[in-house]
Amino acid sequence: MRVELGVNLIDTADSYGPDVSERLIGEALHPYPEDVVVATKGGLVRGGPHQWSADCRPEHLREALEGSLARLKVDRIDVYQLHTVDREVPYEDSIGALSDLQREGKIRHIGVSNVNTEQLARAREIVDVVSVQNRYSLDDRGHEEVLEACERDDIAFIPYFPLAAGSLAQPGGRFDRIAEARGAAHGQVALAWLLRRSKSMLPIPGTSSREHLEENVAAGSLELSDEEYESLAQGAS
Repeated sequence: MRVELGVNLIDTADSYGPDVSERLIGEALHPYPEDVVVATKGGLVRGGPHQWSADCRPEHLREALEGSLARLKVDRIDVYQLHTVDREVPYEDSIGALSDLQREGKIRHIGVSNVNTEQLARAREIVDVVSVQNRYSLDDRGHEEVLEACERDDIAFIPYFPLAAGSLAQPGGRFDRIAEARGAAHGQVALAWLLRRSKSMLPIPGTSSREHLEENVAAGSLELSDEEYESLAQGAS
């Protein structure tokens, strides 16, 4: 359905499920349309409900990558992202493991996630980083410096939780006036703000319904005025 709507980037991770999301994508989309890019992540382990832990040891990343290849039914991952920073493993060792896998032809492009500017710079000393996936939304702009670094160096910035886990899609707040005037859903306004914020921005809103999926995709055609953009940025309603 996403592909039918013109979506050509599918973002997932081995820890989603775990394994379930990748398996469903492989079953639904393989063989993949030529213009579809599938991005996945490794290095974050889900041990149970609300239980997440980092494991960015080189041996684990290799095992995780092989599992993703099998579930997605491909020989090479288009974009493979290091899901987190493991405080127990030297960062250069984790990035170096992905570099090795890239040289083996199992990864096309490498991205990083949950990084600060210093960690991004360290990763870029080893590999060509094409994307950064950090938490970011209109109400959560703690990674402005990372976004600015991505803008400067032409790196895709992929904000997760772009709707703040759905809270920015709810009526009764700052989006009411603009949403009503534009005949748009609240979530569309929040996504439109992100898209205007930066040319590097590539939001990945998740959804479990076809209706919200179609709303999210349609946000790409909503262009905010200068006044609308600034009022939202400043928290005006």
